[in-house]
Amino acid sequence: MKRFAFVSNAAEREYKDLPDGIQDEFGKDLRRIQYGEDPILAIKNLSSSVGSGVTELIINGSPAYRCLYVTKYEDAVIVLHSFSKTTNGVDQPAMNLAQQRLKELQAALKKS
Repeated sequence: MKRFAFVSNAAEREYKDLPDGIQDEFGKDLRRIQYGEDPILAIKNLSSSVGSGVTELIINGSPAYRCLYVTKYEDAVIVLHSFSKTTNGVDQPAMNLAQQRLKELQAALKKS
């Protein structure tokens, strides 16, 4: 089993600010991933846009919700960013934030 972590306190706060039902749905899939199972929600690989190994869990609707995580470090499922979106298309500020957090994670891992 992989351990579970948030990349930062801010990432944990964002996740906990999501509606309870959304947290529940994301949480069930994040647990599946911890145990090496496939998620039930739709996913999108963001390696080319955010960074290597980053995956997006998708809950569509109005608003839609996203949870971005990476599993290639520290034998862990690490949540980078969770957010709601109200427009179609890529939420570039959210992708940029996730990319920045991934870089910070990689830098911290190099130091340890």
